[in-house]
Amino acid sequence: METSDRNPQLWRMAKDRAKFKSHLFTYLAVNALLWAIWAFTNDYSGHHRHAGIPWPVFPMLFWGFGVVIQGLRTYGVLSQPNLSEREYERLVRRQREGRL
Repeated sequence: METSDRNPQLWRMAKDRAKFKSHLFTYLAVNALLWAIWAFTNDYSGHHRHAGIPWPVFPMLFWGFGVVIQGLRTYGVLSQPNLSEREYERLVRRQREGRL
């Protein structure tokens, strides 16, 4: 399929979804590696512990928050076409009511 035959909106959505899947796989692989490192290096003596919380929890939570936001934008309510369509409909209503 040539580039000129592609629907631009569908092509953008496909690229966004592929990018999200790649990011999700990277997140899962890196976090699995971090947990493996923690498991193999943990001496269970209580040294270098943060109130009993294993250190891989921190990158997992903070990076996970970013992955969730990206997923919501890609597939969910935060997706750009949904926001753009809602804003467009709101502007059309305001124009019909003469408030624009």
